[in-house]
Amino acid sequence: MSILKWAFIFFIISVIAGFFGFSGVSVVSADLARILFYIFVVIFLVLLILGYTVFRA
Repeated sequence: MSILKWAFIFFIISVIAGFFGFSGVSVVSADLARILFYIFVVIFLVLLILGYTVFRA
């Protein structure tokens, strides 16, 4: 859950920075949040597939 938590934190930073007009900080934070979220999704799917195949026995 740590990766998802960091993705959420960077998303919040991005929204706050965008609200106050810091577009550079907002774009970088949004990119980091998106990358961390995709990493979380990939790890989740790999573990889900392994749970149904390899570790089922």
